[in-house]
Amino acid sequence: MWRRSFSTVTNASTALKEKKWDVLVIGAGHNGLTAAAYLAGSGLSVAVLERRHVIGGAAVTEELIPGFKFSRCSYLQSLLRPSLIRELELGRHGLKLLKRNPSSFTPCLDGSYLLLGPDRELNHSEISKFSVNDANAYHRYEKQLENFCKLMDPLLDSPPPETTQNGASFNDRLKDKFRKSVFWASFMRQALSLGQKDLVDFMDLLLSPASKVLNKWFESDVLKATLATDAVIGSTASVHTPGSGYVLLHHVMGETDGDRGIWSYVEGGMGSVSSAIANAARESGAHIVTSAEVSQLMIKDSGTVNGVLLADGTEVISPIVLSNATPYKTFMELVPNNTLPDDFTRALKYSDYSSATTKINLAVDKLPQFQCCKLNHPDAGPQHVGTIHIGSESMEEIDSACQDAVNGVPSRRPVIEMTIPSVLDKTISPPGKHVINLFIQYTPYKPSDGSWGNTAYRESFAQKCFSLIEEYAPGFSSSIIGYDMLTPPDLEREFGLTGGNIFHGAMGLDSLFLMRPVKGWSSYRTPLQGLYLCGSGTHPGGGVMGAPGRNAARVVLQDAVKP
Repeated sequence: MWRRSFSTVTNASTALKEKKWDVLVIGAGHNGLTAAAYLAGSGLSVAVLERRHVIGGAAVTEELIPGFKFSRCSYLQSLLRPSLIRELELGRHGLKLLKRNPSSFTPCLDGSYLLLGPDRELNHSEISKFSVNDANAYHRYEKQLENFCKLMDPLLDSPPPETTQNGASFNDRLKDKFRKSVFWASFMRQALSLGQKDLVDFMDLLLSPASKVLNKWFESDVLKATLATDAVIGSTASVHTPGSGYVLLHHVMGETDGDRGIWSYVEGGMGSVSSAIANAARESGAHIVTSAEVSQLMIKDSGTVNGVLLADGTEVISPIVLSNATPYKTFMELVPNNTLPDDFTRALKYSDYSSATTKINLAVDKLPQFQCCKLNHPDAGPQHVGTIHIGSESMEEIDSACQDAVNGVPSRRPVIEMTIPSVLDKTISPPGKHVINLFIQYTPYKPSDGSWGNTAYRESFAQKCFSLIEEYAPGFSSSIIGYDMLTPPDLEREFGLTGGNIFHGAMGLDSLFLMRPVKGWSSYRTPLQGLYLCGSGTHPGGGVMGAPGRNAARVVLQDAVKP
């Protein structure tokens, strides 16, 4: 059974207070578990403290309706770093990836549709239905993005070359200069290998709106809209927002079993990612404790960390604490007042944590039947395998949905990404029934026309989403057995995601790399000695990637071996 895979120590007071730990990790999300696995594997005694009853953070599987296991927040895997999968032997620890082919389906109200995937011939044939020119350009577009991702790869797996803070010894400053020199020399070699034209194109991608990038490549509305959703997913941005082009890289940044750009389902749901990492951490000796809410960090008069105080009053002692919570929650809620520099606090306080994302998880008794496919049988077809794009047949429709949220109201015609993992994963639903994920934009945190705390208001929005799906798949609403809805305030309350932001903070160009979480503190270290960040609010950002946890652990180990 799924629940057995998450065996943990649950008697927090007894298990934790009787020893001094080398390292404490706040939060058993996948990044916190990753950091714990590497640190425990290096011989340190590590305890992971999870507020909820189940591990995984936003990469979690929960059986909310009997027989139906939901990937309640994150729902696809591609970004998890290959180095992490290999080093922690996640396959041996239970990780099984289910590749999707085709990977994308966009139905249209006029009866046409677009299928895309890893099959080059399929892509050419499908896109040709709308534009032969686009079909010929599509492979070149993907190859260019892949080349850009090769430039990005080393950045993802390395701590940023942050300047050593004041107070460092002469030897530390010397080592810091050497590390930065090596980093930038390597990066420049890779950048120059692209050639000047590709470098200029790369800069154009970073700075431009997604609409500008896609309009330069393609002429078909449905193709541009299908690709544009990758540029705005999880954000409050429009396709016309400068810098949104960068997020297009996520289309091909990840991989599955070495195949670039392939997004997969995880057998057992996304909680199986966290479970596999947790198994690796436990094998190395890490202790994972659920229902152990941290209420405050304990700080000595010298400004160094001394452990944490749990909500039940238990003091857990350790000279090193890694926080997998959002930067805002870590510094504004867990750190005692008046212990941080004013400029640091101000920068954190005014960082962008806005969100416009709602997730609806459904249990259904049959697959949706899309009118454009002209099929009338219950079996799964290629249209059910990948991400199904609902309500976004042009970039103008996506922008209109965004403008509704800018004006304070949920989108009148939401942008919906539907996935049906039970088509490939037979472990998460009863026979003949299915699990459906709806990732929905745009939904403001505080709507001007109502409140997410109002049951009728919530139900009205859910029905709006179901009605939109009905336009493409008549009878969809009647198939619903039950559903779970997470609006931005729900994501904040239930999972600690400040503002409901699934990335622990916006992924704009002003909050990436050396600017994440704030300028001057991108190296996972913090102004408090012994306190580190290891979550998605740090470089390289959000998604089920594991890179922040792995990079943070390396920095901790680097600091721990100082003479």
